[in-house]
Amino acid sequence: MSIEVKIRKGEPMERALRRLKKRLDREGVIRDVRAKRYFEKPSEIKRRKNKMAAFNNMIRQRYINQ
Repeated sequence: MSIEVKIRKGEPMERALRRLKKRLDREGVIRDVRAKRYFEKPSEIKRRKNKMAAFNNMIRQRYINQ
């Protein structure tokens, strides 16, 4: 998986870096790299996903009832 950002003529390097960072963030590359910094047991992954799902459901229910 390679991500390319072409630098436009006369474009500052900072702006091109910003576009690269936004594209990495949108595709979830940074999140994935941070998650893989250390080993997470399968049971921990399952527990974390269940916890996130429960939280999201709680938030959904809160706004549905209003």
